[in-house]
Amino acid sequence: MVKIGRPGHDPDQDLRDAHGLVELVQWLTHHQVPTTTLLDTQPQPLFIDDHVVTLWRYLPQSAEITTRAIAAPLRALHEAPPAPVPRPPLDPHTAITRSIAVSRILTDRQRELLLDRLDHLMPAWNALCAGTKPRLVHTDPQHRNTLWRHSTKRPQAAPKATAAHAVLCDLDDVTLGPIEWDLVTIEIHSRRFGHSDYDAFCSAYGRDIREWLDYADLRDLRELRMVTTNARKSAPDTPQAAEVQHRIDSLDDDRNQRWRIL
Repeated sequence: MVKIGRPGHDPDQDLRDAHGLVELVQWLTHHQVPTTTLLDTQPQPLFIDDHVVTLWRYLPQSAEITTRAIAAPLRALHEAPPAPVPRPPLDPHTAITRSIAVSRILTDRQRELLLDRLDHLMPAWNALCAGTKPRLVHTDPQHRNTLWRHSTKRPQAAPKATAAHAVLCDLDDVTLGPIEWDLVTIEIHSRRFGHSDYDAFCSAYGRDIREWLDYADLRDLRELRMVTTNARKSAPDTPQAAEVQHRIDSLDDDRNQRWRIL
């Protein structure tokens, strides 16, 4: 699998980021965190025609990822020692305000309402960061950022059999922060996008974020981040923009209302 840096970015910064990602993946592999892995046939990253390129082992997929399957690799990430690789801190405030500022589909009134909502939720985030020791977090663990890895085993009962376990992918934004951010992300994706085995995830991971005292504020902050990120990415008069408007209109309505994944 070949990953090529997007055009229009600062190639020097992209190269620094790629070096950091390579070091991080090596650290995670050393500490047996189940993730996608880089090819080890040559030093990485590569720099070709002003583009940063990384080479990854391809993992063919034959079945959908279950919510329960995400628990084991995510817990392994959370329990790993912090990587000695410089990573930007998890900062939802900056990400949300930037997305609101550059969105082409938000009205001035919507910008004001979303910023007010952010101001209301940030004290809970600041208290969480002050009261917990930061650990490695994926920042966006979900079904589309997890893959099956198949391994070949030869037990006595069968000459050849295959087993599969889940691994985390899309590791560019792995950083240090409260693990609650990852856990509430899984809960939101399960509830909003119709994944039915969230209780099985909680059992496998060993914690149900819904039982945490500050769950509601963190849930609302994470959903706000999801809404504003898609507001930044969506063009006017598109189905994506309509979905963002639907999400904004329903932020304070039924918490079980389904969203269409973008």
